[in-house]
Amino acid sequence: MAGILKPVLFFSVVMAMTFSSHAQSCSSYSFSGNRVFSSCNDLPVLNSFIYYNYDSSSGNLQIAFRQTGVSSSTWVAWGINPSSTNMLGCQALVAYQQTDGTVRAYTSPITSYTTQLQEGSLSFDVSGLSATYSNNEMIIFATIGLNGSSGTTLNQVWQQGPLSGNNPGQHSTTGANVQSMGTLNLVSGQTGSTGSGNSKIKKRNIHGVLNAVSWGILMPIGAVIARYLKVFKSANPAWFYLHVSCQVSAYVVGVAGWGTGLKLGSESAGVQYSAHRNIGIILFCLATLQVFALLLRPKPDHKFRFYWNIYHHLVGYTVIILAVINIFKGFNILNPVEKWKNAYIGVIVALAVIAVLLEAYTWVVVLKRRKSETAGKPPHHINGANGARAEHV
Repeated sequence: MAGILKPVLFFSVVMAMTFSSHAQSCSSYSFSGNRVFSSCNDLPVLNSFIYYNYDSSSGNLQIAFRQTGVSSSTWVAWGINPSSTNMLGCQALVAYQQTDGTVRAYTSPITSYTTQLQEGSLSFDVSGLSATYSNNEMIIFATIGLNGSSGTTLNQVWQQGPLSGNNPGQHSTTGANVQSMGTLNLVSGQTGSTGSGNSKIKKRNIHGVLNAVSWGILMPIGAVIARYLKVFKSANPAWFYLHVSCQVSAYVVGVAGWGTGLKLGSESAGVQYSAHRNIGIILFCLATLQVFALLLRPKPDHKFRFYWNIYHHLVGYTVIILAVINIFKGFNILNPVEKWKNAYIGVIVALAVIAVLLEAYTWVVVLKRRKSETAGKPPHHINGANGARAEHV
């Protein structure tokens, strides 16, 4: 009996996966109300699909935008951007289920990154605008009068975000929500990526890698070198040059990462990560002071060297602590694959373990050295007159 059930179970799973796969294809979906569309495309992110009929003679574009896996507390939008490939300037169709259970569909021109999706007229005519919501699926219907002004290749943007009551909130600025844009060729039916979303993600990743390597890895390594290698007389002055090389390299790479952050901020005027940005600015200022403090470093026997050391250590450790905090804030913003965050945690834990072991070992070395130096000194009472008197006894 078990031998018969196993193949049946396997066949059932395969069939379920097959039907599930087909369910996620736009071509297998049938609209109610005898609505038929000649062309459709599976959009790459946010479980979205675009269906359309295009009449080249009149310039009318009849569309149905469908998004699955949508909760009742989520707004959905699809739009055309006549002037660029990103969100700003997009002429959007928005829909969501209101608190009374009815579905609202309206037009909203996107004029700023801080938009609240206010209702307004678009740059082209829209008729027959409506929306349906059932089984966690939102569908927006409309007829758009292009009149040939946009050509046959459109820049399309689609999105989803949270609702607060009947008020749309800001959508996520990571992952699929910053990749939901592309082109749509009305004649060939081809869709493509505009590249702008991927470009911004690439810049974010570069920003993250540069800062994690510089402030988050090289800087702590430089501190470990300075604190523990200088205990060994054989490492002098090599430890100092290693320390300076490591910290200067960290600073140069960190400034490059900081610069990419400024560039990303200027390109995303409506996206604010205040805590991450402010910590980054403080880090840059403190690290710059730390680097230039080398030019004012007193000699070891100078009376101000003690105070310089206090300043140097305090600022250095502050930079490292703030860097680690800000890197984890960056992980939360970028939301990368978990392995990258775990890898960085592994590096930090390894450095901490090495520091603890070296701390214990160097204390043993220092105590032994002090003990041997004390044992090597002659007792005070055999020096000078006391010593001479002892010789005559």
